[in-house]
Amino acid sequence: MLSEYKRKIEGELADICKELLDVIDMNLIPAASSQESKVFFLKMKGDYYRYLAEFCDKEAESTFAQESLKAYESATEIADGELAPTNPIRLGLALNFSVFYYEILKLPDRARDLAKRAFDEAITDYESLPDASVKDSTLIMELLRDNLTLWMNDAEYNDPEE
Repeated sequence: MLSEYKRKIEGELADICKELLDVIDMNLIPAASSQESKVFFLKMKGDYYRYLAEFCDKEAESTFAQESLKAYESATEIADGELAPTNPIRLGLALNFSVFYYEILKLPDRARDLAKRAFDEAITDYESLPDASVKDSTLIMELLRDNLTLWMNDAEYNDPEE
């Protein structure tokens, strides 16, 4: 009974994610009026594919993970060229993309490198942060730092010889 209920909930979640992905692909990305909004929608696309990869069966996980990776990479390419390192959307992208590397692809080194690079670049550029973005950027930078701390501790715990 519990497994039936779990399958039902997962099916409903999958349907919602797929509906949102259709809206993102067919409406939001094509209508994006700025590079910042395009990055935001591509990040959302990566997020929803990541959610699907988190609970789907092993067969579909690879497909969803690849779609998520493509969306995150596309967003990162634009963000790195167009958005300041302290931009909250760019920082949120780095946060979510690093979690994707860690949780879905099981690439902790890539996750740590991405999170550290985003954090270090934002710290370097922090003084030029517009007042309107301080709160959001600072919060995301704290989340990046928290993940780095957890992931570094996890690496030390799993490989005590290093």
